Amino acid sequence: MTEAGGQACRESTCALAERCRVGVALAEGRQRRLRILSQTYLYYWWQTETEPINCPKGRTARYRHFLPVLKLALSFSIKSPEVRPDKFHAAHLGERWCQRGEITLQPTQSAQGQLTRPEDERLGLFANLAYGMQHILTMYGGIVAVPLIVGQAAGMSPADIGLLITASLFAGGVATILQTMGLPFFGCQLPLVQGVSFAGVATMIAISGTGGIEAVFGAVILASLMGLLITPVFSRITRFFPPLVAGIVITTIGLTLMPVAGGWAMGGDRNAADFGSQANVLLAGVTLVIVLLLSKVGNAAISRLSILLALVIGTAIAYAAGMTDFSRVSDGPVFALPKIFEFGYPTFGVAATISMFIVILVTLVETSADIFAVGEIVGTKVDSRRLGDGLRADMLSSMLAPFVGSFTQSAFAQNVGLVAVTGIRSRYVVATGGLILIALGLLPIMGRVVAAIPSPVLGGAGIVLFGTVAASGIRTLSRVDYVNNMNLIIVATSIGFGTIPIVIPQFYHHFPAWVETIFHSGISSSAIMAITLNLLFNHLKLGNSDQPSVFGAASERTIRYADIAQLEEGDYFANGKLYNADGKEVPLAGSGGH
Repeated sequence: MTEAGGQACRESTCALAERCRVGVALAEGRQRRLRILSQTYLYYWWQTETEPINCPKGRTARYRHFLPVLKLALSFSIKSPEVRPDKFHAAHLGERWCQRGEITLQPTQSAQGQLTRPEDERLGLFANLAYGMQHILTMYGGIVAVPLIVGQAAGMSPADIGLLITASLFAGGVATILQTMGLPFFGCQLPLVQGVSFAGVATMIAISGTGGIEAVFGAVILASLMGLLITPVFSRITRFFPPLVAGIVITTIGLTLMPVAGGWAMGGDRNAADFGSQANVLLAGVTLVIVLLLSKVGNAAISRLSILLALVIGTAIAYAAGMTDFSRVSDGPVFALPKIFEFGYPTFGVAATISMFIVILVTLVETSADIFAVGEIVGTKVDSRRLGDGLRADMLSSMLAPFVGSFTQSAFAQNVGLVAVTGIRSRYVVATGGLILIALGLLPIMGRVVAAIPSPVLGGAGIVLFGTVAASGIRTLSRVDYVNNMNLIIVATSIGFGTIPIVIPQFYHHFPAWVETIFHSGISSSAIMAITLNLLFNHLKLGNSDQPSVFGAASERTIRYADIAQLEEGDYFANGKLYNADGKEVPLAGSGGH
């Protein structure tokens, strides 16, 4: 082939490749033969529709729909016998070509999108440690409360209760890393801190009273396995969680957590002699003021660490006032590994498993709400697949937790508030918090240091955190359309229904245990009511009237279509009166002569 003929062939081949969006390029080497990428790269990029390449002249093409032209190009441009058009055997030519700089690879928009997700922000080691510790300090009181309560109800010794706490810290850390970092089909990769769920406390106490702590572990394992099997159903409810439902649930989460903050501010232990004392409330108030002052500081780093710094300063004030005690920090072992089935092998019972499965259903609802809530705060998309991955991680963690002596795992709602308050959306920060939890689980002495933080200090910070959750829900509800629909009554009924167990915890005391288990949680109560009413009024249109109810019209100015139909061409309003085209006043029914 002559030089002119080769040049023409080369230009015509590149033009054909460009028209068909074929992932090939012309080499400018001495042989001037067509080169293609290696078989491995070719298969991966073609399947995922990624990585375009640049032709030497700046032309960019993709692999999609490349097969016909690729076979044609191979037929007259590559003479190597080991390269067969029907087998895509490019051997190592593509790798050599990339190394020689004859093509450049560019990430596609989808790949760039994955790199720019808000939750994928990397802040560095020091920031991860600082903000991660802030997350752990926020939820530490909650994660140790469940093993304390259940262990005491089961009649366990203080040493065994300490092992329960250590196991809960360790299991929470592993669950947090699984949720934030993720594995295939497990983990939503959002900044969610995992820990022992409060939803099952009453049920676990009842089970331990009849079968011991071993029966609790067995029920948790079987119920979590059942929950894992049904997660595909829950992962398909994303369209039933519009901003209307998400805003209701987020608001109720904040309202539900406020009694926790109030209890901390009063001292934490309701049986203590100084519970609710002026000193405790004053210490909580001082901590609250410190949070607000640090948040106002112009320095962004100090403002973001306001919660952590307020906890440290508040603890220092409490220590100076003699309101905390670090003398027991040195008691007990410094390092301890959790043991498999430390408290004996689990036992399994039908009734216990069914009772715990109801708790698992509540946990799935609450975790769904938390995933949507943190997705809303972070500003990232949560689809059915991502929700399913998060729920599967929850159930897998819950199923494995009893092996080391812990209970059901779920997302901690108070840490959702911390994400909103600090603006730190990186999942790597929370993953670092998971590592800290594991360290606390392996180093009981570190856990004893954190446990020395006075409850009033936690309560002062909790007022801001939990209030921020409710405010985030209100902000979400502000974007809901309330014109000519029943959304207002959905919000009113759902929040009111979810508030009942908050203000009157004994409201469902005389109902069956399964009813109390489900509706004792304000979060699950409001979520169930919001989803049901949203389906009834916004998805099931059958029976809906074309005239809005008094609730639908309460906050908006509405005019019935039948009234508008009575107007004639040329009618107009002036000075509050209706006139026809001839300028004659049209009387208004019920106007009273005005």
